[in-house]
Amino acid sequence: MQDEARELPARDDQMSRFLGGSPLGVLLRLILMSVLVGVVLATIGLDPWNIVASIRRLIDWVWNLGFDAINTLWRYFLLGAVIVIPIWLISRLFNAGASR
Repeated sequence: MQDEARELPARDDQMSRFLGGSPLGVLLRLILMSVLVGVVLATIGLDPWNIVASIRRLIDWVWNLGFDAINTLWRYFLLGAVIVIPIWLISRLFNAGASR
């Protein structure tokens, strides 16, 4: 067998393969697509700051929903415990007296 020198691909080739083209070409396409999408979104009345604010409100809502769920679960627990624990305690007292 011959010792064949394997050439590693150049860093630019790996970057081009990852990006799907030359970095400058991909950057220009991304800029052009961003401008076109921005025009379309502006024509339907969307504003970038409104989108950011909406995402922030969504995150706050989900966060608060989690704590509201814990609060609701705690209230259900207390409501049930008011009934269950006295009944359990009374049944334990009666069973303790009966086993003597």
